[in-house]
Amino acid sequence: MKFKFFLCTLSSLFFISLPAQAALNVFSCEPEWASLATELGGQRITTFTATTAHQDPHHIEARPSLIAKLRRADLLICSGAELEVGWLPMLQRQAANSSVMTGATGYFEASAQVQRLEIPSSVDRSQGDVHAGGNPHVHLDPRRILQISEALSQRLILLDRAGKEYYHQRLTDFKRRWLEAMEQWQQQAKVLKGVRIVAHHKDWVYLFDWLQIEMAGALEPRPGLPTTAGHLASLVKELQQQPAQMIVHTTYQSPRAAKRLAEITHLPVIELPYTVGGADEVNNLFDLFETTIAELTGGLQ
Repeated sequence: MKFKFFLCTLSSLFFISLPAQAALNVFSCEPEWASLATELGGQRITTFTATTAHQDPHHIEARPSLIAKLRRADLLICSGAELEVGWLPMLQRQAANSSVMTGATGYFEASAQVQRLEIPSSVDRSQGDVHAGGNPHVHLDPRRILQISEALSQRLILLDRAGKEYYHQRLTDFKRRWLEAMEQWQQQAKVLKGVRIVAHHKDWVYLFDWLQIEMAGALEPRPGLPTTAGHLASLVKELQQQPAQMIVHTTYQSPRAAKRLAEITHLPVIELPYTVGGADEVNNLFDLFETTIAELTGGLQ
């Protein structure tokens, strides 16, 4: 009898110590959302990312492997604001998963949870790759990440009510660590206030807004359009009047135009990770901001 009681007790302890089983399959359009989902969902979710830091999230092929992954997803997380408009709708149609269609509970648009910048009053093709819903690169502002984390946590709870307490604990822990990190990043980035930077694309608008960095110009004559000799010449003239301190581009953008401008202006060129996986040391969102700020402050030297 004692032996039987011992076995029951041991069995109970064993099951209590087991990690929570994955309850949700999460499909993330970009690496930053997979990282955030992992922070909030822990062992109750499995994540898959459709793109990498070395791919332009505007232009992705709707491959059969992506369709198969989305077909089995319980939750789809994307930046939204038309960032994925060139490939996501096709992916959703082919996957035929009603749970993750736009407007469904399993569809989560990160940019819809925050106030977006650069919302145009009108849009036409002559403006280039302009998004009617505003600039979609919201993950580059940690303040907005905080807002998105709260909304995403609520969505996880809605889809997996059995994990409510677990998700609450994960969110509380994430917010504590994130706020502590933000305070440190802001101290480190004080030297960047008012610094003028030329960017390849307008993907740094949110980071610049947070750190009060001034965008001195873009290497693209229009968003999404390749640099031309004429545009580069105009940019050089502007920089002669109002100098900049550096030129930045991401891992998925060709450095050719940045290097050409640097040859003329003698400005340093900095490659920034842009998202999780954009550099060897960038394995999560915390690494992303730490590395980005370190690279920018280093560029001043």
